[in-house]
Amino acid sequence: MPGLVSRALERFSTDNRDAAELRDDAARSGCCHIVDAAPREKVVIHGVLRSVTQRCADDVTTLEAELYDGSDSVTLVWLGRRRITGVAAGRSLTARGRIGTKAGRKVLFNPVYELDA
Repeated sequence: MPGLVSRALERFSTDNRDAAELRDDAARSGCCHIVDAAPREKVVIHGVLRSVTQRCADDVTTLEAELYDGSDSVTLVWLGRRRITGVAAGRSLTARGRIGTKAGRKVLFNPVYELDA
């Protein structure tokens, strides 16, 4: 199960990054914290990608990424995408969109995003 091990290591590496530092990065970027985002609210959020996964369900391919900002996490979902250049675990990015919920978790469908350098 190399995929499972590598995902666990990626999550461990981002978990070790100081949560307070991530919250400060989001605030400096002028973004709201994920924990404060209410359902159906338009948000601009900033954080680190913990994982990136391709899923296929009901003939729809999606690319899903977990974005963590030190306060909470949100799943970014791009419908119809298999991969996006630069979107990888460990990268920092800013995402814009409307917060929703899916299976009790916060989610942003087809967010507009900017990768950090």
